Amino acid sequence: MRRYFTEFADGDMQAIEFGNPALEMAALWLHATGFNAMTYQSLLAPLGLRTKVTALDMRGHGRTTRTADPGKMKSWHRHRDDVIEFLDRNATRPVVLAGHSMGGCVSLLVAGKRPDLVKGLVLVDPVILSRRFYFIAHALPFLRPLLSGGNQMARQARKRRAEFPSQEAIRQSYAGKGAFKSWRQPFLDDYIMDGFSRVDENGPYADEQVWRINCAPKWEAATFNGQRNQPWGALRKIRKKKIPIVVLRPEQKPVLSEKVTDLMIRKNPDLVLKERPNTSHFHPMEVPYEVRDELSVAIARLIEGFAAGDEGSMRRSLHGSG
Repeated sequence: MRRYFTEFADGDMQAIEFGNPALEMAALWLHATGFNAMTYQSLLAPLGLRTKVTALDMRGHGRTTRTADPGKMKSWHRHRDDVIEFLDRNATRPVVLAGHSMGGCVSLLVAGKRPDLVKGLVLVDPVILSRRFYFIAHALPFLRPLLSGGNQMARQARKRRAEFPSQEAIRQSYAGKGAFKSWRQPFLDDYIMDGFSRVDENGPYADEQVWRINCAPKWEAATFNGQRNQPWGALRKIRKKKIPIVVLRPEQKPVLSEKVTDLMIRKNPDLVLKERPNTSHFHPMEVPYEVRDELSVAIARLIEGFAAGDEGSMRRSLHGSG
């Protein structure tokens, strides 16, 4: 594993690289709202045994330091453009673009704007809402507070505790609770590693410490509310460019509704949909080996040139995490 930073005018973006640094980037992973690249280490690291996969901290998340002003977060097009800038700087060829939740939607938006950067898409329960939702968000933005879904998540984000006295206090606050209840090990520890920073000026072994969340509650809330996106337009462009798409949809309370999923398939008949029973929106943390296998197949076929069925086996666990 290697961390590196790409410098931009308004700050740096952290990327975490798994695999031989001498190889060209094969895939880029984008995280969900409020999380970070390191969260998915145990899912992605085994892929680095044979290729090079990169995970990116998006603006306002993890250890990326680009300006994150909640008042200016109106659309995930900001994340889209950040990812495009990062790929223009760091990718030497089109890559498999993959992501979870917001990261899945942003991957789609990137492919819609810059299909030349994307070889294929692997999207895990991407945040794609009805066309009516986006029509209201664009044409009648004053009605946006009345829309359901994102605003509830935004309200919860604003209430999120921002500071803790230790890493252990963070762990105790999250472990086995709420969204983290179904997570396998070591996903929570990896999330905490880059999700919080120590901000006090006491000595390294001081009893009194202050750990602050890196994705500020106001920024997380603004991100949930920043839904003036255009994923349906991106899907049309992707279909024209014949970019392969695999969508992984969980069984329990998926973000992708049945109506949205059916419409996506009708609009893009070549889309591959895989639905997994006994999983929730936190699919990557519950069955990481399945997400890893899909990424592995996409890399093998689209980057390495293997024919279907010739991809070879994939190691299925790291640190006993699946």
